[in-house]
Amino acid sequence: MGRIWFAKGLRGMIAKRIQLDLLRQGFFVPPADKFADGVFGGDTEATLRRLQQARGLALSGCVDEPTWQQLTPDPLPSLFERCLGLTADFEGHGFGLLQGNFDGAGLTWGVIGFTLSNGEIQQLLAQAEAQQPGTLDRVLGPLAATWRQVVARPLAAQVAWADSLSSGPSKTQMPQPWRDAFARLGDEPVVKRLQMQRAYDAYFVPAADTARRLQLRSELGVALAFDCHVQNGKSRMQAVQQLAPLAGQISEAQMRRRLAQCVAGLCRPEYSDDVGCRKLAIATGAGTVHGRSYRLAAWGLDESLAA
Repeated sequence: MGRIWFAKGLRGMIAKRIQLDLLRQGFFVPPADKFADGVFGGDTEATLRRLQQARGLALSGCVDEPTWQQLTPDPLPSLFERCLGLTADFEGHGFGLLQGNFDGAGLTWGVIGFTLSNGEIQQLLAQAEAQQPGTLDRVLGPLAATWRQVVARPLAAQVAWADSLSSGPSKTQMPQPWRDAFARLGDEPVVKRLQMQRAYDAYFVPAADTARRLQLRSELGVALAFDCHVQNGKSRMQAVQQLAPLAGQISEAQMRRRLAQCVAGLCRPEYSDDVGCRKLAIATGAGTVHGRSYRLAAWGLDESLAA
């Protein structure tokens, strides 16, 4: 058997895609309407074995290349898609989750947590409207007029508006009508496509440059660089500056671990442990993040050379 690409423990977009392809071909654990839940667990594993038995493949319950080819004619997910799937799971946002001003960013929304304070949410919605006129009125309904009024204000006033609507002990909550509206936006194909493109252009491409600078050539190395670009700003830049002279002087595994530790040590103290667990899980290929166990090989990320 060749490389196992996806296995039990995978969650998110790719897991759901696998489940929908199984379901489309009549392989599922009932009830059918709950099978494609985006969690690659025992039911998905058992269903893959049934497909593999029916097609004369090795009964692994995992997705290798022959199994993928039986699921879909599409190519295997790219390194970007696999990195995005992992980081999106860490972030816990999905395409539609809207959160309030818990960190000074005003609003946080989308697959990797795009923010109001840096103009990303405004830009994404403006692009969606430009590509499909009428999207905001159709999806936001009466809130569309309020949104247009808000984004016409100076940025500081936009953040202040978001803060005024934020509630809860850490100000993560937004009023239900706004949460529902942005959840609907996240379901729009044009919005999903724009979020993916933004994640690629603004985060993955610079992350690939960072990986090259630190001579991180493996999939794990690129995944770590991408996660740092998404989650960490100043601490990531400081860490890269400190570690760049060591590129090529230490092994990649050592560089990954040092990058993880350095970024965690340079971030705000209240986030240091969380960031450290997350980054070390990527650096080493396994770990526990937010109470969940991760084995990155199940997410299609390992020591293989990044393509």
